[in-house]
Amino acid sequence: MHTGSCLCGGVEFELHGHLRDILVCHCTQCRKTSGHYWAATNVPRDKLVFTKHDTLRWYASSKSAERGFCQECGASLFYHVHDGDGISVAAGSIDGDTHCVTGEHWFTTMKGDYYGLPEGDKVRSQKQDIDVE
Repeated sequence: MHTGSCLCGGVEFELHGHLRDILVCHCTQCRKTSGHYWAATNVPRDKLVFTKHDTLRWYASSKSAERGFCQECGASLFYHVHDGDGISVAAGSIDGDTHCVTGEHWFTTMKGDYYGLPEGDKVRSQKQDIDVE
């Protein structure tokens, strides 16, 4: 089990089971919601247990997905595709070591011009079957 929270502690959660390796998304939506790029693991929806969710709010970021954030401190915490079984969880919101590695970079053709991609990381530049705009 792993625990995590937002910056102010208004949202606290537990993640049960295996964490997927980190997916780094460079799409415009992820860059705007995070201020850089979105780095997240993923668990089945039923493996995310909220122990505190007083300040958790959901934003419909597209027709097919929503993003969970803390309305108090503004931390971007979750991404969920409506018909998906899993939920993405911001890697930086997890307490302690995750024992995950960066698995892939997505939407790299949309990345900011002010940074480069790490050498050797797996890159998936083509558009995926998700609504990002």
